[in-house]
Amino acid sequence: MDSRQRVRAALEHREPDRTPYFEYVLLSPVADALLGRRYCGDPVHWPELVAECGWEEAVRCNAADRLDLALRLGHDLLYVTNNPPPPGPAVPAPPPESPTDDPVERLRRRNQRAAQDPPPADETFAVYVRLLELMHQRGVDLPILVPAYGHGVWTDVELMQTMLLAPEVAEQHFALATRRSLGRIEKYLALGIDLVGVGGDFSGTRPLISPAAYRHFIVPEVRALSRRLHQAGAFAINASDGDLWPVIEDFLCGCEVDGYLEIDQYAGMELRRLKTEYGEKVCLIGNLDCGNALSFGTPERIRQETIDCLEAGRGQGGHILCASNAITAAVPLENYLAVVHAYREWCGLPVLELGC
Repeated sequence: MDSRQRVRAALEHREPDRTPYFEYVLLSPVADALLGRRYCGDPVHWPELVAECGWEEAVRCNAADRLDLALRLGHDLLYVTNNPPPPGPAVPAPPPESPTDDPVERLRRRNQRAAQDPPPADETFAVYVRLLELMHQRGVDLPILVPAYGHGVWTDVELMQTMLLAPEVAEQHFALATRRSLGRIEKYLALGIDLVGVGGDFSGTRPLISPAAYRHFIVPEVRALSRRLHQAGAFAINASDGDLWPVIEDFLCGCEVDGYLEIDQYAGMELRRLKTEYGEKVCLIGNLDCGNALSFGTPERIRQETIDCLEAGRGQGGHILCASNAITAAVPLENYLAVVHAYREWCGLPVLELGC
C-alpha cells in the first residue's frame, strides 16, 4: 500500500498493511533538529521568514519544509494549517464601542462583527497549492489533514456564560462558526483535500459545559460539517483534548464523524476502551501522551508506550499513530526519536538514520 491507500484503509476500517503514522503538530526545536535546519513550518518563524525573503518565498519554504520533514520521518499524512495573508495596507481600527460588563452583550457584538466577516481569502490557502505542486513534482501523494475548527469553548468565558443566560445569542455564535467553517471546507474541497478537522476544545479534566449543552449547541453544528464533507466523499475528524467520556457518544456518533483526534490519555481517554466501544465506527488517531510521558518520560518508557499504543489500536484498521497533541520544546529529541524507532521496529521497517 502507498500512504494514501494506508490512511484511507484505516479510516474505512479495512486492515492496512501497517498502522499509518504521522505527527499532528511537530514544532521547533525538535523539528529543526530532525530537518537539520530552521523549520519553516513552525508559525513562530513566519514573521522573520517573511522579513527575510518575502511572502511568496515564505509560503514556498513553509510547504517544502513540511513535506521534507514528513518524508524524512516516513509519515503517511500531513497536518497543515493555513498560511497568513500577504502584508497589506494597515486597516483602520473600528470605532471604539461603549464598554460593557454584560457577557451576553459582548457576545452579541462579536456575533454582529462575525456576520460581516468576508469569506476566507484565497491567499491563505497558498501553502496547500504549493504543497500539492511539490508533491506532484516529486511523485509523492500524502493525504493532507486541514483545520476547520470553530466550535470550541476553551477559555471563552463569555460564550459559556451566554449559553446559560441567553441561549439564542450562543446559538447564533455557533451558527456563524458553522458558516465560517463551511467556507473553509469549500476551499479545501476545491483543492482536492479530503481530511478535515472539525469541532474544537471543550474539555480538560472534565467537560467545561454540560452534556446537555454540548448536545444542544455544538453537536448539530459539527454534524452539518460532517454531512457536507461526506456528501463530497471526504472525511470529518473531530478533535478535542480532555475527558470526553461524559459526551463520547455525542462527540463521535452524534456528530457523525469518521475520526477522533487529540485523544487525551492523561485525561482518561484510554485507547483500548475506545477501541472496544467505538473501534468499528470511528478511526482513533493517537494517543501517545505528549504532555507527560513524551515530555518527562525516559526513551525506554516511550518505546514501550509506543508499542502498547500500536497494540491497543490493532485490528480492523481504525487506528493512526500520533501524539495526543503537539510535539513542543518540552519534548526531548531523544524521546521523539524513541517513538520513531519503536514504530519502525514494530512494523518491521528499516531503521531510519536521521543523523540527529
